[in-house]
Amino acid sequence: MRYLRHLFDLGAARRSFPASTLDAIQHAIHASETQHHGEIVFAVEGSLSLAHLWRGGGARDRAREVFSHLRVWNTEHNTGVLVYVLLAERAIEIVADRGIAAKVAQARWDEICVTMQQHFGAGEFERGAIAGIEAISAILVSAFPADGSTDRDELPDRPVVL
Repeated sequence: MRYLRHLFDLGAARRSFPASTLDAIQHAIHASETQHHGEIVFAVEGSLSLAHLWRGGGARDRAREVFSHLRVWNTEHNTGVLVYVLLAERAIEIVADRGIAAKVAQARWDEICVTMQQHFGAGEFERGAIAGIEAISAILVSAFPADGSTDRDELPDRPVVL
């Protein structure tokens, strides 16, 4: 059954996250990053490849691969955060770089994922994504507040559709 969900979920990412939703997410990320020293990357994938499924990989494994591929780890202060959405499995994973992971427990990220899943389950993809970004922003403001120094935007704010 898992294989079928991935095979027949073609175009789900584009349907659930049209250009207007991607624009709203990009705006939310940009606004968030003016308040803290973190970098947020949002990635959406409709389904996994058959090779990934055959190896037994899941959403968490794929999120770590995407974290590496999109170079979320490559920030000056190790303050990158990836929000990864895998639509075929209705899974959301948040992967934080080591600078953030040292200060923020995984349970806090899991709470944000649950909130996002509730919105997504109701078909509210834009609302769920923005709620997630706002919750991540609140954590980052607390742990890595902007201090008035010039903070360069190290990673693109535009969501990535894989």
